[in-house]
Amino acid sequence: MKTAIRRIALLSSCLVLSGQLMAEPKRPECIAPAKPGGGFDLTCKLAQSGLKDSGLLEAPMRVTYMPGGVGAVAYNAVIAQRADDPSTITAFSSGSLLNLAQGKFGRYDESDVRWLAGIGTDYGAISVRADAPYKDLDDLIAAVKKDPASVVFGAGATIGGQDWMQTALIARAAGVDPKKLRYVAFEGGGETLTAMLGGHVQVTSSGLGEVAPQLEAGKIRVLAVLSDDRLPGKLSDLPTAKEQGYDISWPVIRGFYMGPEVSDEDFNWWKTQFDTLLADEDFAKLREQRDLFPLSMTGDELKTFVNKQVADYKELAAEFGLVK
Repeated sequence: MKTAIRRIALLSSCLVLSGQLMAEPKRPECIAPAKPGGGFDLTCKLAQSGLKDSGLLEAPMRVTYMPGGVGAVAYNAVIAQRADDPSTITAFSSGSLLNLAQGKFGRYDESDVRWLAGIGTDYGAISVRADAPYKDLDDLIAAVKKDPASVVFGAGATIGGQDWMQTALIARAAGVDPKKLRYVAFEGGGETLTAMLGGHVQVTSSGLGEVAPQLEAGKIRVLAVLSDDRLPGKLSDLPTAKEQGYDISWPVIRGFYMGPEVSDEDFNWWKTQFDTLLADEDFAKLREQRDLFPLSMTGDELKTFVNKQVADYKELAAEFGLVK
């Protein structure tokens, strides 16, 4: 009897394994909804490296770029053209959710995709070139108060986007009308940083992870990190906006979604891979190397989180007159 049970268990395990192998996509792809070099690119490449190094994905995953509307083009393309594609995952961030809250993704809303995994948290950051005259946030605010037109802010989003919102919150906290800020929108954080290093804009509002390489290279100065407390490790020297007297915090989730008609089998295959990856200590080190912090949510838990975030962002957007 025990032998028969063992045989049945072995057969069941083989069938499960066979099902897993059959479900693995042949040409896995991660869409970064912007040009190379920004947060979406970072998110895709983190998953690409993590899944490969851990052996959770046998086929190499390619990263493709689909800029436009700070995620809107990719969101619409996935829903309309890749609704049931089991091979494609698409990066999103808190900025994506903020745009969804304002209706910037057209006729689609947060219920029109399958939210797969949140794999890390970044934080907003206000940065300038290393040779800029602003030594801290007070210096920047003083310049803006004296002449709002004298400082040009660059960010990887339009007015109402996540990067704009970060500057608007700081301006409001300092008693400056956000509408008076000079603001240049770029398609992604990579372009924004290039523009600042080239002297075309004076200040960059972005995710900290997007500017970390240039920070390490000594090319920029971070005036404020938008976290509740100072970050650990090599980032511990960076001041927060809060400690400088501006009660602003902006965590940035980074993760992935899939098309709305992806089968449960295929969706759960990806979910299982990410559940395993997020529990891996080696992946935690890989995430830390990219200056992201722990956040692990998949499936229904992530869906609940997204719905709550979108609702909160709708209220925030209304405060700034961005939605009716």
